[in-house]
This record gives sequence, C-alpha cells and structure tokens, in this order.
Amino acid sequence: MDDRTVGSRQVDAFIEDKLLARDPALEAALRANAEAGLPAIDVSPAQGKQLQLLARMTGARRILEVGTLGGYSTIWLARGLPEGGQVVTLELEPHHAEVAAANIAAAGLTARVDIRIGPAIATLDAMVAAGEAPFDLVFVDADKPSNPAYLRAALALSRPGTVLVFDNVVRDGTVLDADSADPSVQGTRALYDAIAAERRVDATAIQTLGAKGWDGFLIGIVDA
Repeated sequence: MDDRTVGSRQVDAFIEDKLLARDPALEAALRANAEAGLPAIDVSPAQGKQLQLLARMTGARRILEVGTLGGYSTIWLARGLPEGGQVVTLELEPHHAEVAAANIAAAGLTARVDIRIGPAIATLDAMVAAGEAPFDLVFVDADKPSNPAYLRAALALSRPGTVLVFDNVVRDGTVLDADSADPSVQGTRALYDAIAAERRVDATAIQTLGAKGWDGFLIGIVDA
C-alpha cells in the first residue's frame, strides 16, 4: 500500500468525521454483512451520502438500484426519499437479499424498499414488459459485464430527467486497457461506448480515490 493510498483513506476518514454523523443503523448493517460473509464491496460512507444527496437534489420519488448486496447503499438511497417514495432494489443472491432485508428493517425503512430477488436482467425485462412506472434515479452497482444490458433496461424504465449513476467505472485505471482479459474491464469499456453512442443521455465520469481505492462514478441524465 503506497503513501497515496494511505493518505486518501485518511482523507476519507477526515471527511466522515467532519461531515457525516455517526450512524448506528449503517454501522450495524456493515457488521451484519461481515458476519454473514458478504464481500466488503459496499460504497464508502461518503459515497453513500453522495447518493442520498443526489436523491434529494433530484427530488426522486422512485429509485431503481441494481445490486443490493447487504442493503448498505439501499439505506442511504431510501433515506433520501420523501414520504411515500420507494426504492426498488434487485439482488441475485437470496442470502444477500435476506441480510439486506434485515438491515433495512433495523433501519426502519422496510416500507420504502422493495427487494426483488433473481437475475437482474430477467427482473428488469419483466418490469419493462409490465409497463412499470419510470424511475427518477437509477443506481447500478452490480456485475460489470452486464452494464450495457443494465443501461438499456434503465433507459426503458426512465423518463426525461432521470439520473443514471454507475459505480466502479475506473477500476484502478484498467479501464484504459482495451486488450484486458478481465470481463469487468471489458463490460465497463462497453458501458462507456454505449453511453457515448446514446443520444438520449448526457453524461460524464468522475474519478474517486479513497477508502475504496482508485475508481469512479459515471453519472448521466436522460434528455429525451
């Protein structure tokens, strides 16, 4: 671990100390995830707060999350909703969804969250076929090879003004490697290509360096 990585983690800790109050429900969710054997790949606290603020800034009432894991980011998003708002969150693994449901219940947010279990692409296709109402904010943090498919589904479930957020789009800089054999790198590159070709979306990506290493978010808005 180099000095830059150590320093960036210290800066994250400084940000959390100055701007984020201690939160027993979120801390308990991370402990429960670890105890249940879930991978420690949740967003950082500062990133979670960013998602919550995005929900508030956009006035979101309906949020779609692809990739629930243990519900840590789900709690952040749900707290950004007004009364009557809802997060629909998709999770492949029943065990993860069970842990998430318990964490969300402990945070007092069960009424705001709809967890749907199964392969996300199949769930999204069913949602589109059923004519489900559009979402105001879409957060994708799931398997990276499926990112282009998630984008297509997100657009089908969007309206003009819907905000799209994709996590892990820098991947320690490996996104530059066109010849990478890593399916996650290739899926991320394919996402960039799909966004670049998509006239309905105005987007950018921001690099991040902190507790989660060197990575980034892609953020866009649906124009039409």
